[in-house]
Amino acid sequence: MPKLPAVRAVISLSLIVLNTLFCFLPVMFLAILKCLLPIASIRARLNLLLDHIATFWIGVNNVNQRYLGRSHIAVSGQQTLLEKDWYMLVANHQSWVDILVLQRLFNRRIPFIKFFLKKELIWVPFIGLAWWALEFPFMKRYSPALLKKRPELKGKDIEVTKKACEKFQHFPVSIMNFLEGTRFTAEKHQQQNSPFKHLLSPKAGGLSFALNAMDGKLHQLIDVTIVYPNGAPSFFQYLSGKVKEIKVHVRTMPIDLNLLGDYQNDADYRHHFQQWVNALWLQKDKQFDDLLTSSKS
Repeated sequence: MPKLPAVRAVISLSLIVLNTLFCFLPVMFLAILKCLLPIASIRARLNLLLDHIATFWIGVNNVNQRYLGRSHIAVSGQQTLLEKDWYMLVANHQSWVDILVLQRLFNRRIPFIKFFLKKELIWVPFIGLAWWALEFPFMKRYSPALLKKRPELKGKDIEVTKKACEKFQHFPVSIMNFLEGTRFTAEKHQQQNSPFKHLLSPKAGGLSFALNAMDGKLHQLIDVTIVYPNGAPSFFQYLSGKVKEIKVHVRTMPIDLNLLGDYQNDADYRHHFQQWVNALWLQKDKQFDDLLTSSKS
């Protein structure tokens, strides 16, 4: 095994690129087939094949990370999960490494995870097209200033969420949502005046619309708390083996029917849902503190 961190990172990144190129061609071939054969039953089968290729891609990357990155992920909490169930997955967000950690933890344990992505990420070489082919939901966020100038855009992002989630109703799926909407930094935390010690304020609207768009099929929520005891790492630091320990707590809870409703037009439901999300985040903030404290003891 290479001893120099920079050498490990370069080798690891090279292997990820090669793995991506190897899987890219069959993904694009199946994506073109989906466009040429717009029949719902055929598209559903092709989507399953695409998810299997993506699962293989993650599996190879996971072996790479375990051997070269050598980060130890200490997991506590819920361990019993099913690959043929339907899940909403939420987590705190500090680094691009979060996604790699989630993939290491849940690949082949739950259905293939679909992430909500910023629309601009579709231009990431190869990966952006692969995300498009795998029907990841691309979100376009509008700034308050733009909405003030063009009020007709209000609610458009939510419409996109609903349309994207409707595609996931035909076979088991895991939908990932970083409720903070962006990666945590001390500056953002201060700007928000966040009431949470380790987290940014959660955005409840997107989660509510995703749950409602799935029409009750998502009946389990996986709540993941990720802690980097030595601070949130960069992608390069993770690949180079500099991230020795990662603490993760996993818990599942049922998604009750009272969590479904009209977020835009029902003020009582909106208040109830926001309270539920804030309570979830208070518990996560405490769990973060507990994980951080245990790593120092």
